[in-house]
Amino acid sequence: MSEYPPTDTIECPELREHRWSWKGKALTLAYEVVGEGQPILLLPALSSVSSRAEMRGLAKQLAGNYQVYTIDWIGFGESSRPAVAYTPALYEACLRNFVQAMFPDPVVVIAAGHSAGYVMELAQRQPPWEWVVLVCPTWRGPLPTAMGEHRWVYRILQKLVGLPLIGQFLYFLNTTRGFLRMMYQRHVFADPQNITPELIEQKWKTTRAKRSRFASAAFVTGGLDRAKSREDWFSWFQPLPVPVMMVIGENMPAKSRQEVEVLAHFSGVQVYRMPGSLGLHEEYPEQLAVGILGFLEKYRSRRRTRNPQIDF
Repeated sequence: MSEYPPTDTIECPELREHRWSWKGKALTLAYEVVGEGQPILLLPALSSVSSRAEMRGLAKQLAGNYQVYTIDWIGFGESSRPAVAYTPALYEACLRNFVQAMFPDPVVVIAAGHSAGYVMELAQRQPPWEWVVLVCPTWRGPLPTAMGEHRWVYRILQKLVGLPLIGQFLYFLNTTRGFLRMMYQRHVFADPQNITPELIEQKWKTTRAKRSRFASAAFVTGGLDRAKSREDWFSWFQPLPVPVMMVIGENMPAKSRQEVEVLAHFSGVQVYRMPGSLGLHEEYPEQLAVGILGFLEKYRSRRRTRNPQIDF
């Protein structure tokens, strides 16, 4: 039997909006909150179909113990999709601004996929995180991962996608229902039975939102890569600035799996292994929640033992 929860069984929380500005342009970050208690922040993976909806199953599992915040990244979901350059600086400012506005104290953050780079980069400064969970983390966009470091070619391609006619056509070719199904089968879900027509239709509708192609093109071409090299990515784990748990999916693509296994062996991160690929946070939220809650409880138990005055 499939472990993927039917979409219609997941309660849809009320949409909230966080307003801020970037280089003089007013922006709105869409987010939702479920549960009560100490806050946890969920960051969906950056992708052409990125949406806070992919985190709802996990949020529902955690909401019995925590107050769970989930965002739509700028350029995706129901957040603003402005006509600006989509760069790591924009996403770093987006995340920092939201965290400072919502959480007066360091917060637990759970970041899927490409969101990991932004979380770990911020952790190197005055970390806003109490504890970090990285779910199948990646640091390079799909094209650089598959075809190598040809950044000038990818920048040209990104600009082409931004053009009115040819760009819309290129984006259309890479977001058809058939193409989305193929990508889910190859990289995102582990069980083909979970890639239902309803799921693909939901993802396809996400790609049809006005001006969706700009942020999507930036991600695919590596324009949103926070780390510019493998060395930069690894350096954020030496030493670990905060406690980090890394979730490794047994069915992750080979290149991505190789990267996380290296980190798992030398960095001192805590590791949780489970079935699934890059989308395991959406495909198997119940099993993922079990691992996260278990590690959180162990970490906090050690904190209480060292300092009985701490009250969580």
